[in-house]
Amino acid sequence: MKVIVIEDELPALEKITHFLLQYDSSAEIIGVAQSIGEAVPLLATRGKNADLLLVDVQLADGLSFQALDQVGFFKPVIFITAHNQYALEAFQANGIDYLIKPIRYASFAASLDKFHQLKETTSGEPTNRNLWKTLSKPAYKERFMVKIGEHIHSISTKNIKLFFAEGRNTYIIRVDGRTFITDYKLEALEEILNSSFFFRVNRSYLINLEAIKDVLVYSNSRLKINPNFAYSEEIIVSRDRVNRFKEWLDGERNS
Repeated sequence: MKVIVIEDELPALEKITHFLLQYDSSAEIIGVAQSIGEAVPLLATRGKNADLLLVDVQLADGLSFQALDQVGFFKPVIFITAHNQYALEAFQANGIDYLIKPIRYASFAASLDKFHQLKETTSGEPTNRNLWKTLSKPAYKERFMVKIGEHIHSISTKNIKLFFAEGRNTYIIRVDGRTFITDYKLEALEEILNSSFFFRVNRSYLINLEAIKDVLVYSNSRLKINPNFAYSEEIIVSRDRVNRFKEWLDGERNS
């Protein structure tokens, strides 16, 4: 297995190298970059020879997506980062897994197991970008961790009525009416929630099907959602999402 590592922190680089060789003593790191400036020429010259890329998201001179966007070939990527808000971008950039620092060997090994399983599924030639994205898409998120003062709680996704964005923050409304802040943006939530139950009705709201009391025809070909819980703001389905929303209500999967 030939690997390229893009990581700007020496302790993290040493840990990744140690874990990689612990997993597979025959693994070969064919290149290391610590910045976008180093990553671009490295990928251009050696990228096609790599089986896998291990990539930190946030480098000293920007986000590693900038380097990956310039690559004219497909290689699977395991992202290893201290930031959880880039999950959507990571998946769009050929990510097959997303590990949060500090990483442990068990999670690292599980990611490499996933890589090998996907490689076997694609007959050893991971050249089909869309197939790999479909196969590697993570399972729907079942719980969200929230902080209440000095306490940390876990909220089951099925107990969430609504996600809404306000300013730079995204909030969760639980079935009991309590509101909590989450680190996930609505764009990322669309990717990790089961679209059979959750639908993003506009730029600010993503609602659970079980939270809808009824739907009314609204002005300018839009729809208004009446939730089955107390909520003071209007929830309007934007005009460009109305048809998809109706299909979703009718049981067709949102894609």
